[in-house]
Amino acid sequence: MQRHLVSIGAALAALALASVAHASPEAKPVTKVSNCFPSNQWQGWTAGPTGDTLYFRVNLKDYYQVDLTPGSRVTKRGNEFLVNQVRGSNWICSALDLDLQLSDNLGFRQPLIATSMRKMTAEEVAALPKKYKP
Repeated sequence: MQRHLVSIGAALAALALASVAHASPEAKPVTKVSNCFPSNQWQGWTAGPTGDTLYFRVNLKDYYQVDLTPGSRVTKRGNEFLVNQVRGSNWICSALDLDLQLSDNLGFRQPLIATSMRKMTAEEVAALPKKYKP
């Protein structure tokens, strides 16, 4: 039994060495762009054309797209505002960090469930129609 364990360990070590030896010298390290922002730097929002997407403006130049559950049908009207309940850290890094509700001046609140969030590229922001830019 012990002989069998030694041969398995040797095979795993050889496999690990072979994978390191075959690593491409041109391979570049993966750099991850930060998709996070503090909630107090969120400057504005608007709803997308179907109402199942929100666009956030952060720090005047960054834009984020937040997808909501299908059928949310959010529209931005003068008497409605978007509320995010911060629980714990004020950093927003993914859809899980958003606890959104659409509220009006009468106190009615519609809960919104964010399913994904991502930072938009400069090209995507430029292609966004003006009425959907926050």
